[in-house]
Amino acid sequence: MNSDALFCTLASADVARFIESAGQSVCYAAPGIQDDVARALLAVVARVGPEMLTVCLDFDERVMRMGYGSFDAVARLRAAGIVVRSAPGLRMALVVADDTGYLFTPTPLYLETEPPPGAAPNAMRMSGEQVAEALARLSPAAKAIAVAQATTPLEKQRIATLPVDVWSEQITDEDVAVVGISLEEAPPVSFNLARQVRVFEPYLQYVELSLSGAAIQRHRLAIPPSIQRLGGNKDIEGRLRTTFELIEKGGKLSSKPLEDALNEIRKNFTPSLGKDHGRVVLKAAKPLLVRRLNEFCERLAWHQVEVETELQQHLDDSRKQIVDYYVPRVMQNPPDALLGRSLTGDPTAEDAGRWLDGELNRVFPDAKSLIQEMKLDVRFKDVTYETLKREDFLESVKKAFPDVDWDHPYDEFKAAGEGS
Repeated sequence: MNSDALFCTLASADVARFIESAGQSVCYAAPGIQDDVARALLAVVARVGPEMLTVCLDFDERVMRMGYGSFDAVARLRAAGIVVRSAPGLRMALVVADDTGYLFTPTPLYLETEPPPGAAPNAMRMSGEQVAEALARLSPAAKAIAVAQATTPLEKQRIATLPVDVWSEQITDEDVAVVGISLEEAPPVSFNLARQVRVFEPYLQYVELSLSGAAIQRHRLAIPPSIQRLGGNKDIEGRLRTTFELIEKGGKLSSKPLEDALNEIRKNFTPSLGKDHGRVVLKAAKPLLVRRLNEFCERLAWHQVEVETELQQHLDDSRKQIVDYYVPRVMQNPPDALLGRSLTGDPTAEDAGRWLDGELNRVFPDAKSLIQEMKLDVRFKDVTYETLKREDFLESVKKAFPDVDWDHPYDEFKAAGEGS
């Protein structure tokens, strides 16, 4: 850090070194405080005394989760007898050592790494008069330090009359306990991992497409045990003993055209990254994918309307086939469940048909219930670090989208993992 430059770059390590140079007083105001800055304050306090240190933060768990500072750093300062005040919503940063100070933009580590040496400036050096006024307007304690450091009675009087602009109050043990419990119950994510994930978030998203309830040609009805026990012809019995196909395969009621259309959408927009990776869509292509899926849903709705009437007729025919098949067997060997309801003890074919129909009522669906089950489920999921760190991830993505230059985001992905 060039101490003579008006604009410069300040990372936490630079702030720590600057604080360690103090011989009389230190003021640090920022959203949060990093560990190395706290260590520098702890090193200085023995030299200047805790009353000559001013620390003002936004002591809120959200600040720690954004990576503006460390909870442990605050705890260590308080344990050393350093008063830490909280100014809710504070986002600018100020550091003053003796009569030299800087205004700077702190780095939220959740979003990016701290600036390296020579990076674009994030700090501006303050004049002596600006330092004195900033201290006076920050807090009563900082104001007292500024008055004490003033060199003339007139300057002391001027500073003493300045109003305090930043409202703050001392952090209490209760405040520390509340924030500490919140962070323990839901610890902040690792910042370098979060940055790595965000590199690919603008590019990719996982997607699951599932068509359910449309394949009515694959619906099978479980024959009630009371009917299964009636027996029958061996060839037919092989088909009817436990289940029965409600709809014959193929024809107008088949879902195959719909399934083919959905598979075409999958192929065009959601290539697979491999057996264990699932399917992904380019964020740039997602609006068009959503449009195609909306069109598919309209087609599905029309399919429901078109097949409902014919479907009920098919279901009625299927029920009649089962009843017609079993009526002779019921008449040949009436089950007790039927005999127990007969006044004569000699049921007719109509009685057998009604009994069979009643047994089938328990398991037979109607067309409306089957139609209502038809739906398209669409689920989008963002990429995760566990996915990105797989060795074959990049190669799988390159294979799925060969026309996209993935080297640049992957270089950013590796760089985002550097630091803490």
